[in-house]
Amino acid sequence: MNKFLQIRKALATAVLVLLLTITTACSSGSNVAQLDRPGNSAVLSPDKTYSQLERGNTANGQNFGSWVVSTSHGLVKDAYVRDNNKLGVVISPQVRPQEVQTLTKSLLQGFRKNFPNQDLKVLVYAPDKKLILTADYDVQTNKIQYT
Repeated sequence: MNKFLQIRKALATAVLVLLLTITTACSSGSNVAQLDRPGNSAVLSPDKTYSQLERGNTANGQNFGSWVVSTSHGLVKDAYVRDNNKLGVVISPQVRPQEVQTLTKSLLQGFRKNFPNQDLKVLVYAPDKKLILTADYDVQTNKIQYT
């Protein structure tokens, strides 16, 4: 039974990585890419409710944060994007410790495709909302630093 759970979790992680890679590659016609046009306001107006701000403080961030949660198949419980360069995710208990870095790398790849040409940061929080991993992407060197 334990072997079955390991295989199931590994498959779920692989599916998420594949899904994030394929979906972000195909998202050029989606609302996330279209919101980057100069005519659209990046900052939400003050009359927006808290629930509308919890995924992101820009329209692009809001859409990307919602997309991450909806496509994660339960591996990501919550996500937020701040200033279009910082992604925070709360993972579910289903994610094993040895899968966190792989999941983070996958999230960072999707984040880079939707918010290109800038340094990015991904903050991964445990289900109890304690920070467990930070990934910093440097656009100049194209390297990821995990801490």
